[in-house]
Amino acid sequence: MIIANNVILTYGPRQILKDINLRLEPGQVGTVIGPSGSGKTSLLRALSLLDFPESGTIAIDEQVFVFPRKRLITSEMPWPKVTVVFQDLYLWPHLTLRENILLPFRLNGASDRQVALQELEDLTHRLGLEECIDRRPHEVSGGEKQRTAVARAVLLHPKYLLLDEITSALDIEQVAVVLDLLADLKALNMAMIIVSHHIEFAKRVSDYVYFLDDGRIVESGPSAILENPKSQRLVQFLDFVKKAR
Repeated sequence: MIIANNVILTYGPRQILKDINLRLEPGQVGTVIGPSGSGKTSLLRALSLLDFPESGTIAIDEQVFVFPRKRLITSEMPWPKVTVVFQDLYLWPHLTLRENILLPFRLNGASDRQVALQELEDLTHRLGLEECIDRRPHEVSGGEKQRTAVARAVLLHPKYLLLDEITSALDIEQVAVVLDLLADLKALNMAMIIVSHHIEFAKRVSDYVYFLDDGRIVESGPSAILENPKSQRLVQFLDFVKKAR
């Protein structure tokens, strides 16, 4: 499981995350919602240890990281367990979508790559990437690039998958395809933390929801809180999202 206790993250003079407490069990889907600039992406960066908090602790299974600290040693690195898909996607522009998906396996050894090749065919079919899989990123749509980044992450078989706004460039049909894939991953006991502005998506996929505002978790609980919020701030946010649609 992933457990964050009293996590504070600063960038320069700014405190971005303020006393964050979060718990993700194996096979759970936790969704983080909140206004722009509330610290959602920074939370994913902290949980994946891409950015080190100022204070607090983060536990990833048996590994407990106490902050502040300056670096990780190789034996401590949690990244084989944790994979992140950010909004920027980080696709190499000179590689095809297929080559982007398989790049981690080319770097990590032929045996893993052979397994990935067998799984890639099914995954590209499920995500509707067959027609564009051998094109480069500038030759495809935003939704196709987004699904490519998801496919690359899924093929790594992480125990924890952190996803930042993965539905932002998708139409309704593509959102349904991604939902089906996430349901299958959850059935395989993969745990996920998803940052999303798509409230209906959050209702359908989440076991637990965290509402983040100004770096604090203002309200959290089962996805039912999206129907019956307790805090006035979450009520205001959901009303704003509804009117903006």
